[in-house]
Amino acid sequence: MILYMTTQTLSAPEVYQGQFGEFTINKGDRTGVIIYRSGLMVAAICFAIGTALVLFNPSPSIYNWLTPLYACFSLALGVSLLTIHIYMVELHRILQVFWAIGSISSIVVALSSSEPLAVTVYTQPLTLLGVGFTFAALTGIYFKEGFCFNRLETKVLTPIVPLLLLGHLLGILSMHWERVLLGIWAIFFVIFAVRKVVQAIPPDIGDKSVFEYLKSQRSAKV
Repeated sequence: MILYMTTQTLSAPEVYQGQFGEFTINKGDRTGVIIYRSGLMVAAICFAIGTALVLFNPSPSIYNWLTPLYACFSLALGVSLLTIHIYMVELHRILQVFWAIGSISSIVVALSSSEPLAVTVYTQPLTLLGVGFTFAALTGIYFKEGFCFNRLETKVLTPIVPLLLLGHLLGILSMHWERVLLGIWAIFFVIFAVRKVVQAIPPDIGDKSVFEYLKSQRSAKV
């Protein structure tokens, strides 16, 4: 009897006190966070490899490798955007829409050009008006993480991404500064992804009572 009670106590999920009541974290919640972080890690690794190829081996042959790396990066980012926990449903949907626009634009650009995708985007900056939405979605993740966890790397990444993309689009950045910003982006992206892996899981899930409250409010309006 004592053994049974002890086992039950050890297996009982921890109860957290949220803003709108108590909640527990289940296996599905933890799995969602692991998938979210795994997507970020895959995206960061793909981005870092692509950046290293561009900065340290700028031969024409490497650009054919950048397209599959970008595709893997984009798919991983999409998985993260499906599983990220954001209280504001509208913001969550906007980031997903941004990713979809960027993905569709990337496919269109890749299929309509005889050059590798990276070359086309670099030599035709106006393509960033479509492809750039993918990176706008990524910047949204950086901003959310910086706001929630006050991480230095996300505070660096949030302004660097639009600065680099808009700077290239408007032609106001030299190639030297574009390479510098790209390198900083890749380094801090990997740092961000690694730190997410070792972070405790519950903070990434957030206050589930808030999600339930917002859900009930939307249901009441309907």
